[in-house]
Amino acid sequence: MIRLFSLVFALLAAPALAQSDMPDAPYANVQLEDPSQEAEALELMATLRCLTCQSQSIHDSDAPIAGDMRHQVRSRILAGEEPENIRAWMIERYGDYISYEPTVNASTWPLFVVPVLLLLAAMGLFWRRMRRA
Repeated sequence: MIRLFSLVFALLAAPALAQSDMPDAPYANVQLEDPSQEAEALELMATLRCLTCQSQSIHDSDAPIAGDMRHQVRSRILAGEEPENIRAWMIERYGDYISYEPTVNASTWPLFVVPVLLLLAAMGLFWRRMRRA
């Protein structure tokens, strides 16, 4: 009975032990000293999606991965890298889903073409029915 209780307790305590004791990344919640660099960082962070929250940008999210991503953006801007290069690196690392501004490529073109085709088909059906009436 004691073994069963110990096993149940260990399973229930495991998530609490999984919490990270590591501190936040240095630039996760600290603004850059140069206001123009911070403005560039904020503008870029507002266009990148948090992988954990999925409906928030990394600027708005409190998730640890969003803090790490904010740190990456700020440290790269501080190093003089262009925001579009940082965006490209983030998309390469995390995938197209991270960007709120999707690009047309081999895997995403149906997302752009199918709605237009459906709209044209609906307009064609509407026009045909109105012509008959």
